[in-house]
Amino acid sequence: MSYTTAALLGVVAAVLVDLLILRTRLVTRRVFWATYPIIFTFQLISNGILTGRNIVRYDPDAIIGWRLVYAPVEDLLFGFALVLLTLSIWVALGRRGIQRTPAAGEGSRLLKRLRRNGG
Repeated sequence: MSYTTAALLGVVAAVLVDLLILRTRLVTRRVFWATYPIIFTFQLISNGILTGRNIVRYDPDAIIGWRLVYAPVEDLLFGFALVLLTLSIWVALGRRGIQRTPAAGEGSRLLKRLRRNGG
């Protein structure tokens, strides 16, 4: 499977998870599309550094060859899929009241023990 195919499948899968499985519908929200350019900009910067300096190289046979700045289009698609999937899971877990332990702001177990023991 080429990187192009994998990137396209990633986008399709992330959109299906967002719309049909988790039903978070982020891709239908204006706020998602209004804030995505921020992520996109930083993706272009980091990708430009990595690919522009030949730290990361792509097999020309695995990509279609279209680039934005130095980033292969496939990287931008793959990045979109990663961001959408991550945010969809985050929103879905938040709706269910699931959060990590300790909850944000509570600190670690070590800090709690130190406070209890006067340390």
